[in-house]
Amino acid sequence: MSSHSNIIQSEDPSAVLRAAEVLGNGGVVAIPTETVYGLAAAIDNPASIEKVFAVKGRPTNHPLISHLSSVLQLHLWAKDVPTDAQLLANACWPGPLSVLLNKSDRLPLTVTGNRETAVFRVPANLFTRRLIDAINVPLAAPSANRFGRVSPTTAQHVIDDLGSEVDLIVDGGSCSIGVESTIVDFTSNPPQLLRPGGISQEDIELILGKRLSDQQGESRASGMLQSHYSPACKIHIANDLAHASELLIQLQTFGNKARIAQFSDNLPIYASTLYSQMRAADNEGFDSLIAIKPIATGLGQAILDRLLKASAPRF
Repeated sequence: MSSHSNIIQSEDPSAVLRAAEVLGNGGVVAIPTETVYGLAAAIDNPASIEKVFAVKGRPTNHPLISHLSSVLQLHLWAKDVPTDAQLLANACWPGPLSVLLNKSDRLPLTVTGNRETAVFRVPANLFTRRLIDAINVPLAAPSANRFGRVSPTTAQHVIDDLGSEVDLIVDGGSCSIGVESTIVDFTSNPPQLLRPGGISQEDIELILGKRLSDQQGESRASGMLQSHYSPACKIHIANDLAHASELLIQLQTFGNKARIAQFSDNLPIYASTLYSQMRAADNEGFDSLIAIKPIATGLGQAILDRLLKASAPRF
C-alpha cells in the first residue's frame, strides 16, 4: 500500500467520524464494500454528488446506486415497493443485490440521472453501513474508478486511478466478491435482470418463485452500457484452456505480449481476482489478456457479462 495522507484503515476508531466529516463538507470518500470499492457522496449534499461525477468523468445522466444501511430504510427513499422487491431485499440484504424502484420525492434527481426511478442496495461491509448511519442519509456511490474502466477491488486500485482527487480513501482490504451487485428492475412486470452480479439469477428466481425477464429498453442503471470495465490491454475470450493456449501462441507469434487469466476453474476466485488480473496485465505492459469463458450460470453469468463488456469495442 502506498503511503498517502488521504487513506485511513476501516478499523481505525476515528474512521467513521473522519469520513462523515469529509462527506458533510461536500467531499467524496472511497468506501469498501463486498463487491467493489465505491466513490461515495452524501445523498443530501449537492456539492458532494457533483464531485463524484466530476472525479469519475461520469455522464450526469448515468444514475448512481443509493446505499442504505438497513432494509428498513427502503420505504423512506423508494415508493410503491412491490411485494416481490421487499421479499428479495429481506432475503438478500445486506449483500450484493440492487433493486430498481420508483424513487420517493426525497431522493434528488441528481442521483438518479434525472429519472423517477432509482437503484438501491444495502452493502455487507460493516464500516460502510456504520458510515451511512452516522450521516443519517444514504450514500450515492458508483465504483471508485474512471468511468468505463476497470472497477477497483482494493484501496490501492483507487489510489492508482483517482489518487488525491478523492478526499478520503477508507481501506477495508480486498473485496470478497469482486464483481458488482446484481441489479433487478421491479418497475417492470415481470421483473428484469439488468445486470448479473454477486447474487445469481437462479437464487433470485428461487426466492421469488418466478423467472426474471431479460434486460429490455434503455440504459437506466449502472453497468448496462455495451462497453464497460475496460482495461488498456485487449481482452480475448477463449472457450476452454486448449483454445486459450492456441490464442496465446497465435498472439505471441505476432509479437503480442499476452497471457492467460488464472482461476477460471474456480468461479468465486475467478470473480474476486478478475479485475485485479486485468489491472496487473496493464501494469506489467501486456497487450492482451486471454480469459476462459465460464459456464454462464451462477457467478459465471456475472463474470461472462464483465468479460464481454471489457472486450467490446470502446467508444
